[in-house]
Amino acid sequence: MASSFAAALEARDLAAIRAAPKADLHIHGVGGGDRAWLRERTGCDVAPVEGVLASMDEMNAWSDRHLGALFAGAAGRALSFEATFAGAVRDGVTRIELGEDAWGITLHDGSAEAVWAMLDGAHQRGGPGVAWIPQLGISRHCRVRHIEAWMAPLLELGRFATLDMSGDELAQPIEAFAPIYRRAKAAGLRLKAHVGEWGTADDVWRAVETLELDEVQHGIAAADSPQVMRALANAGVRLNVCPTSNVKLGRVARMEDHPIRRLVDAGVRVTLGADDPLIFGCPLSGEYLALYDAGVLSAAELDEIRLEGLR
Repeated sequence: MASSFAAALEARDLAAIRAAPKADLHIHGVGGGDRAWLRERTGCDVAPVEGVLASMDEMNAWSDRHLGALFAGAAGRALSFEATFAGAVRDGVTRIELGEDAWGITLHDGSAEAVWAMLDGAHQRGGPGVAWIPQLGISRHCRVRHIEAWMAPLLELGRFATLDMSGDELAQPIEAFAPIYRRAKAAGLRLKAHVGEWGTADDVWRAVETLELDEVQHGIAAADSPQVMRALANAGVRLNVCPTSNVKLGRVARMEDHPIRRLVDAGVRVTLGADDPLIFGCPLSGEYLALYDAGVLSAAELDEIRLEGLR
């Protein structure tokens, strides 16, 4: 007998899909907000991108044009996170991993407590009922010595649970970040990184081994290698995949072609994430429905993926 979530997918009942508990383990504060909530709150309507963006640089330029002024400075940053928590509530997300990039401490005169107060306040205002796993981010294009300086006081707080690295995968060799990840592991954080969105399957596995990753954000390039998929499955490393983002950034030609099918068939643990719903126009519930409508995964398989995120 189909679960209520699977039945909702089969009926294409978006309201019922939203009503089911879900976890979003791959979403960004600045691009993660709810469009309607922001319009109601600020009077600013942020229409998502049209068509396909050619690169991360093009996405960043779009974000600067459409979100830069709205989310400028410490107050704007707080608004972006509040919008993301509010979006989670509206979409039935009951567990979310979300947090500030370490460079954000520069918006608060170097005060780690101020960064935490911003995030905690956004959570309390935007979605206090959502289980929040605080995440510390770093950007791959930043100088390692700067990241280390920004991170130190934030790690000393002892309040962050995960570490994630995002940004241009080609900016610096993955090995440059090994000391940072060792420090985060020693502090008890679960380790994640964006890799395999643009690179190769070998890049994914090298990052897993070098940084001792527990999870990979995106990681879809792994689907090009049976050997890497087998290694990920054997190691129990989970990929938090964002299908609409992959299509909108031209990484996957069509939703029907999404490599999550090959990952699931290979036994790799996966979840779905919304990545940047304010930019790409698709909250988490829509990700499930898009894969179902495209015939990529069955309703039962998508329900299992939903449960994987909640475990």
